[in-house]
Amino acid sequence: MRKAIYTFVDRPKRYGQFLVFILSIVTACSSSNEDATAGYDVLIVNGLVYDGSRSPARRTNIGISDGRIASIDAEPDSMAKRVIDASGQVVMPGFIDPHTHALNDLLSDENNVNANYLMQGVTTVFVGSDGGGIPELDATLERMTAQGIGTNAAFFAGHGDIRERVMGLANRAPTIQELERMLALLEEQMKAGAVGLSTGLYYTPGSFSTTDEVIALAKVAAGFGGVYDTHMRDESSYSVGLLASVEEVIRIAEGADIPVHISHLKALGKDVWGQSGDIIAMVDEANERGLKVSANQYPYRASGTRFSATLIPDWVRADSTARMFERLENADLKDRIRAEMKENLRRRGGAEAMLVTGAESQWRGMTLAEIAADLDDDELDAAIKVVRAGDPSIASFVMNIPDIEAIAIQEWVMTGSDGSAGHPRKYATYPKAYQDMVVAGALFPIEQFVYRSSGLVADTFGLCNRGYLEPGRQADIVILDLERYLPVADFQKPTELATGVVHALVNGVPVVADGLLTGALPGDVIDRQNIECGGRKQSRSRLLL
Repeated sequence: MRKAIYTFVDRPKRYGQFLVFILSIVTACSSSNEDATAGYDVLIVNGLVYDGSRSPARRTNIGISDGRIASIDAEPDSMAKRVIDASGQVVMPGFIDPHTHALNDLLSDENNVNANYLMQGVTTVFVGSDGGGIPELDATLERMTAQGIGTNAAFFAGHGDIRERVMGLANRAPTIQELERMLALLEEQMKAGAVGLSTGLYYTPGSFSTTDEVIALAKVAAGFGGVYDTHMRDESSYSVGLLASVEEVIRIAEGADIPVHISHLKALGKDVWGQSGDIIAMVDEANERGLKVSANQYPYRASGTRFSATLIPDWVRADSTARMFERLENADLKDRIRAEMKENLRRRGGAEAMLVTGAESQWRGMTLAEIAADLDDDELDAAIKVVRAGDPSIASFVMNIPDIEAIAIQEWVMTGSDGSAGHPRKYATYPKAYQDMVVAGALFPIEQFVYRSSGLVADTFGLCNRGYLEPGRQADIVILDLERYLPVADFQKPTELATGVVHALVNGVPVVADGLLTGALPGDVIDRQNIECGGRKQSRSRLLL
């Protein structure tokens, strides 16, 4: 701690020693108060600073007060309660992950620090993705607020959640009354602070909806300044196809007059390899016409989802899990189901390309081919047994590198982990993206990596008080040792923490110090409708957790 120094001269000798003694006691007792008024809470010095834009780095010092950035040109000898020497390290805005499945961790008593994200440099996560939303919204937000979270959390209203609450898993269009109820539920969640509407049009029950239904809902989100975020209807050749799914996203942007965001954009499976160029051309043309289309991407060849979602046709999964199993047992449907499952297995690259990642599964770490051999079954029967035994998460190795790289270099693409249990992307997406795309692949410079992980996300989703290192923004900051910034998790050890994050602050509070988690829980539950930016209120005062 840097303290004020008091000297006393021209005092009568008989009073001098007494006054110095008294003032030394006062200084020692009140130095923290004086530092708070005369200096910074935290001062970061000697670091090479990337500010979250695409500008080159510069060497400067950052002063933080009351959870916000007070100066990005602070004097290096400024008074501060805590000084962080970032010599030999780089300073960046905390990364913002626009697509995670971290809600259960944030609600737990053991994992709410969100260590796996903090140790990648991520200070804000979005939850409620793929149409899942936040069940029991009020109670869930209150719980996160009360018990505290290590990262900030923004949330989506979930189309799948809302539809299921109104219609169950019915495979049909909503009635007028049902649609009105869905619109009302969405409005409530937008008022509560959702950043937008998320859909999972590949999943049940989202797959049962029409484009017009989605547009009607997206108009509500647009009225609150929200974004339409989607797991598209088809990333491969399951139904309408990859290109038609991108076209649908653009139709929703036009029909609802809303910015749209494609989650985990990819060309999944050999049927659509090479279509990345067509996707890019479609998005570029839409943006040139004045629409706002963006996407996120993770740097892995393997996708991740539930076993049933990869192989069991959506019409079989309709209504309920019990009904799904009834259909699987129906002799009259057996040939049709097996034919469709066989085609889905082909799309996924075959039984050798499907790896069970769910930690709870007895087959974790085995491919479907290995499971079939272990059970002495054919691959489809083995798959049904795995679904019956808990429907674990899987990884499918079905993307090719040229498509990944072509998508990665687009200026409208940001990093997003889609972090889920058993897949290393939950623990390693950001350092892997840095190593693959900046260091090894030289696809773009480091400032582009920082921008696509922070400023671009903030701009896209209207988080005007985060994402950049500039005065007035929340002090979400990471300090990296780039030589040690490495992904450690893999498919055999998917829960190994990344290395290289030396310090991290969330709302000005250290959550990583000297490479170790502090255990602090300073994260905000972000209310998109009440963010304070530049003196104007776009959001309520942040919740101090």
